[in-house]
Amino acid sequence: MFDTKIAVILRDDLAVWQKLNVTAFLMSGIVAQTGEIIGEPYRDGAGNVYNPLSIQPIVVMATDQEALRKIHQRSLERDVTTSLYIEEMFATGHDVANRQVFSEFSPETARVVGMALRADRKIVDKITKGAKLHA
Repeated sequence: MFDTKIAVILRDDLAVWQKLNVTAFLMSGIVAQTGEIIGEPYRDGAGNVYNPLSIQPIVVMATDQEALRKIHQRSLERDVTTSLYIEEMFATGHDVANRQVFSEFSPETARVVGMALRADRKIVDKITKGAKLHA
């Protein structure tokens, strides 16, 4: 059991490709923030080496736009650093453009499509209240 919890929360009306894309981007932010969640490389029975993976389970949740807005606000109120992906980032093609369009919005105006966070289990549960496990 871990003292912390990792949660990815996605807007429930996204296309499947968008959900997968956003989840990958958001988790890269969690790994960048918390490198110690990455374990040792994997080795198969033939000795081939594979990339290390997270040592901790990741919960993927979904909710509507309004609940996601509230979850975002709760994370800010609790000063929990998150990975955040906004709708306008789908129209960009690289990191510099993503950061540029991201900077044009505030928490009140951002159309958040996904976010990820890692914090104390109880804090994550309070922040993500209203989201359901992704089906």
